[in-house]
Amino acid sequence: MCDQISDAILDAIISKEIELEREGYIAPSGQPADVSRMRCACETLATTGLVAVAGEIRTQAYVDVPAIVREVVCGIGYDRAKYGFDGTTCGVVNAIHEQSPDIAQGVDESWEAAHGGAADDPYERIGAGDQGMMFGYACDETSTLMPMPIYLAQRMSERLAAVRKDGTLDYLRPDGKTQVSVRYEDGAPKWVEKVVVSTQHAEEAPYERLRADVVEQVVRPVLAGEGVALSPDAEIHVNPTGRFVIGGPMGDCGLTGRKVIVDTYGGMGRHGGGAFSGKDCTKVDRSAAYAARWVAKNVVAAGLAARCEVQVAYAIGVARPVSLMVETFGTEKAAVGAIERAVAEGFDLRPGAIIDALDLRRPIYRKTAAYGHFGRELPEFTWERTDRAEDLRKTCRLA
Repeated sequence: MCDQISDAILDAIISKEIELEREGYIAPSGQPADVSRMRCACETLATTGLVAVAGEIRTQAYVDVPAIVREVVCGIGYDRAKYGFDGTTCGVVNAIHEQSPDIAQGVDESWEAAHGGAADDPYERIGAGDQGMMFGYACDETSTLMPMPIYLAQRMSERLAAVRKDGTLDYLRPDGKTQVSVRYEDGAPKWVEKVVVSTQHAEEAPYERLRADVVEQVVRPVLAGEGVALSPDAEIHVNPTGRFVIGGPMGDCGLTGRKVIVDTYGGMGRHGGGAFSGKDCTKVDRSAAYAARWVAKNVVAAGLAARCEVQVAYAIGVARPVSLMVETFGTEKAAVGAIERAVAEGFDLRPGAIIDALDLRRPIYRKTAAYGHFGRELPEFTWERTDRAEDLRKTCRLA
């Protein structure tokens, strides 16, 4: 919920700025993707009866933050008091303030530009919005080149929401989560050994009915749709405590960015630590992690490796990455050094170049805030494209 609120506010600001520019109220900045203008780092906290929004934002647009909060909360399904939280009546605190100019200056004018560079290269003028390392990962275990366990868990989460919203299981409530354990043999997934589904429900729903319904309407359809088998002695746990009536912000305090491993690769690939939601595209915590996934997915799609992890690191205010590494875990079909050189040649990982290549200055982020940022091949998720795979193959001279 908190991730969706933060990203909905970000999307609203982007949409409003684009509208103001189109109507002539904001002059185009002249820089790639207009990244010199808007900044957003929006954080949300939700607890019993209250949503608090804070962070640092620089914009010429006005958006109604409380209205956005209420729309998101009600859209998720918390729209009446008996669910433990009501978006129409909950308290909303808006503690947003302006971004620090000390941070902004390094993005507005990069270290390279401040030291006489970037005369003819606009991407050289835009510095990274923070320091840190970001990771991207891909493997050949699923059609979307995601690890099997997290891919199945996210599809089950989608299905859990779908059967609640379409009335198939109308006694379910919005809070829910999934977990899948997969047995690997010789480095490849063989079958599913454990499934855990926890879902909030109406108090009057009998446990036996709930368990049977979740297995038949959520777990088995997803596994069948993906062609994945349960092991002969598989265990399926549904609400292992036996009761999950109190949920959402009433049951557990929520914070933006609390579930970063769920957002990415389920622990199969590493994570640099930075969360995504609420951050605009100048924040390399987000944009460079998307780009690293784009790179890794293209390496695997090119057949250069069965597994690929890309690490890229930045210094705040500096345009060029300070480090780029490619790890293929012994699955490479070409020399790792050759793959790394092909990546360096084929992908410009400066922030401005990433923003333009992936078209990140658009209101696309709320969709990312549930069911994973990766492995969903939606039109808005440009980092899921495999448009550079053939170029990588040619560069590495892979037949």
